[in-house]
Amino acid sequence: MELERRLSEFFTSETASEAGYIGDDAEAAPAGLPADPAVTGLEYDSRKVKPGNLYFALPGLHTDGHRYIGDAVKKGAAVIVHEADPGEKAEGPAYRRVKNSRYAMAPVSAAFYNYPSRRLLVTGVTGTEGKSTTVFLIWQLLRFLGKKAGFFSTVQYSTGGEAEWNPEHQTTPEAPVVQGLLWKMAENGAEYAVVEASSHGLSERTNRLGDVDFDAAVFTNVTHEHLEFHGTWERYRSDKANLFRALDRKRVKTFDSGRRIPEPFGVINLDDPSAAYFAEAAKRRAFTYSVRGKEADLSVRSIESGAFGNWYEVFTPADSGSLDIRDQLPGAFNAGNVLAALLAVHGLTGKPLREIAPLAARLKPVRGRMTSVNRGQPFEVLVDYAHTPSSFLALFPSLRDRIKKTGGRIISLFGSAGERDTQKRSRQGRIAADYSDILILADEDPRGENPRDILEEIAAGAPERKRGEDLFLIPGRPEAIRKAFSLARPGDLVLLLGKGHENSIIYAEKTIAYDEIREAEKALEEREF
Repeated sequence: MELERRLSEFFTSETASEAGYIGDDAEAAPAGLPADPAVTGLEYDSRKVKPGNLYFALPGLHTDGHRYIGDAVKKGAAVIVHEADPGEKAEGPAYRRVKNSRYAMAPVSAAFYNYPSRRLLVTGVTGTEGKSTTVFLIWQLLRFLGKKAGFFSTVQYSTGGEAEWNPEHQTTPEAPVVQGLLWKMAENGAEYAVVEASSHGLSERTNRLGDVDFDAAVFTNVTHEHLEFHGTWERYRSDKANLFRALDRKRVKTFDSGRRIPEPFGVINLDDPSAAYFAEAAKRRAFTYSVRGKEADLSVRSIESGAFGNWYEVFTPADSGSLDIRDQLPGAFNAGNVLAALLAVHGLTGKPLREIAPLAARLKPVRGRMTSVNRGQPFEVLVDYAHTPSSFLALFPSLRDRIKKTGGRIISLFGSAGERDTQKRSRQGRIAADYSDILILADEDPRGENPRDILEEIAAGAPERKRGEDLFLIPGRPEAIRKAFSLARPGDLVLLLGKGHENSIIYAEKTIAYDEIREAEKALEEREF
């Protein structure tokens, strides 16, 4: 059968060798899969294995998938891919040994789904901030132009139809899920795929995006984040740049005749200090943008930000003139995300920027990204995912300027994730204190850490604040929100930061369901204004 043929070819190909395929015999790998077992699906969680599945035994932080090979076999696994000694082998399933089970998931998954990225024009978006929004904006613009497209991000996904909510916290899913989503897009007739490419997903340690044929790479920014995984900032930046290096790989596209196939290209934020680093990572054409007036393909010359969007004048050398752009995305920082999306769609479709730019006025924001909550209260409430020092610096200045003009105050509620980069906590406290009148510190995802200890580390960044007056430590997020609203006066702005679109709060012993927007609505509905 076709599927078994592809998998058999993979395990005897150069690609398999590159992925670290060893085989059962150290001297010679067997030719293909014994008896060509029918493989019905791919799974790396033994609890989800179904008859005929190929099971990847993955080593992990808290457990090791090799311990559950027996469980996978009992559930009917047809093939076991492993890197450590699997123990006594059961009769029936084929065993395939690799140097790195996690790394091998990408090429095996690509083979299983018949290389779906070859049937799509694939854009990857990477950066510390702005990924989810930029992915969503590119997808919307393509649809406005009559193109069928899919996408996946931290917040939502689409396999060619309307957007659906992503139930997972994982930004870039594991390779079987990535390839499966791309396959569904191609099967549904999509021409384009837009992928949120996290540093974890681009790292060779996970290889989640290792076998995706990218046609375009978008870089928004890179700042201090995720060092608990990458180890150093240099490695973090290099892993992100793997997206641009992928543009130099040989592409194989299997489109129907007549479809436009652009040369691979990049889109780069010139305002970021690492812009040149990313431009040099690929020997490809790179479109550039700047919201600080630098000479670029799209350069903002002036901007006015309001509660319901932005107006900005953009100079474009290609058209020897300027573009007036209007969007409905609260927060001046979103101008950069819009420019990145315009350039990506320009490169993908060949449409003139002057033709695409007016579509920005129709763009909708991502839920949980500068989302306004209004239940008739006399103060403003915004929910945003900002949870890093750099995202705070992108968010606060324009909001401070806007609220200051009307004599209002900013009340900021936020926390910091447990078992993640601890160095950023005091910096979050310092930045928020510089721009906010009142700080309320609450749980984000404490995980295995003591929630109160995390809040104390944040508070250490603002030692001048007086507890009980302009600084409150209230771990329970619902209670903290109600405290913020009780302190708010007419004309104030209450910022609820860090949770955004997420649907839970993770503690050491439990995970509780939680929706920040709905919680804010409930708290407002409980009061009379």
